[in-house]
Amino acid sequence: MKIEYPIRLQSFLAKSGLGSRRACEQLIIEGRVTINLQKVTEMGVKVNADDVVMVDDVLAEASDKTLYYALNKPKGYVCTNYDPNETQYARDLIEIADKNLLFHVGRLDKESSGLILYTNDGDVAQKITHPSFEVEKEYAVLTREPLRVEDLQQATKGIFIDSQKPYTIKSFTINTKKWAYVTLTEGRNRELRKIFTYLGYTIVQLVRLRIGNITLGTLKEGQFRPVSKHEINQLLEEK
Repeated sequence: MKIEYPIRLQSFLAKSGLGSRRACEQLIIEGRVTINLQKVTEMGVKVNADDVVMVDDVLAEASDKTLYYALNKPKGYVCTNYDPNETQYARDLIEIADKNLLFHVGRLDKESSGLILYTNDGDVAQKITHPSFEVEKEYAVLTREPLRVEDLQQATKGIFIDSQKPYTIKSFTINTKKWAYVTLTEGRNRELRKIFTYLGYTIVQLVRLRIGNITLGTLKEGQFRPVSKHEINQLLEEK
């Protein structure tokens, strides 16, 4: 879809592969963005086609293309696009010419594996990750200790751990005595790990299997595939 100017700065940044709309708003607030060499720190500013936009003195260039990819992230890779303490970036596994435009949708920590979406569409990323849309994320969890039904039932009612807002799982199925399938709709930072640790379990393996209607399918670890606009629309229409 062709970019229509003027465009809001945070949307321009998202189309440049700098993160979700919310993440790009944070870049602006932190004073890291300039338009025509003038620092911008307020929301609502718009960019014209001939404006020069820079983030941390690096040119930002928006793309007309909307890109969506599903990746089976292996354990040991990070989703962030840059961290001076890391060397294995999940995005590097997506071997396309425009991978520099991609950012991850939601979180999947370094020790976890499975489905992660990458896009340059900030509006779609915002909808998938915002709690109000309640997009389901399904995980397979392997614990060191045998699982107790009553513990996971407690988690469906909400557990207060480190904030005034409870951590809650939507549903679960215990597959074997140490394997469970768990569905979340919020996706807070390390949410499942905090829940299981609070309940007295050690997570041995954590794999994301599904985001809405999009599943790992036959993707092997390290493999990726394009996600169609139809799949994205279907995911959002489920809400």
